[in-house]
Amino acid sequence: MTKRILPILLPFCAAASFQAQANTLYKCQGPDGRTTYTNQKMGKDCEIISQDKPVSTFAAPQTQKPKQATPADFPRVNGDQQKARDNDRRAILEKELANEQKSLAAAKKELADQENLILPEERIAGGGIQGAKREARIQSYRDKVQLHERNLESLRKELANLK
Repeated sequence: MTKRILPILLPFCAAASFQAQANTLYKCQGPDGRTTYTNQKMGKDCEIISQDKPVSTFAAPQTQKPKQATPADFPRVNGDQQKARDNDRRAILEKELANEQKSLAAAKKELADQENLILPEERIAGGGIQGAKREARIQSYRDKVQLHERNLESLRKELANLK
């Protein structure tokens, strides 16, 4: 049983300043019977295995759904009523914003108090502090502060989106 070697020739030159274009892959049969795969046609006994096709850059036309008419029995709100609803919504959001600001201030104060406090179980013999225990205890207070900050950000976005 003889071994058959199928070399793959790839244009590679690290020092050269050109870049090979490998758009077509050929399978060529050499005069010695060896099969060679290359991106350059090397004689008459070559067949194309793969060929890159140019990719279209045009987007397919988007199909738009036809607009459906609003049903006749659909409830309608007049402008004054909608304006009153928007004002109510703004007042509610502003009230929530004020409450959230108070909650954030309280959470920050509580976090500061906990950061300044060292519990007896967090102490090590010799006067040191177990940082991991202390950090684990304080993390929940930091999480509360972050939650209130995210809530404030969301409320401010909602208020900015109002007309």
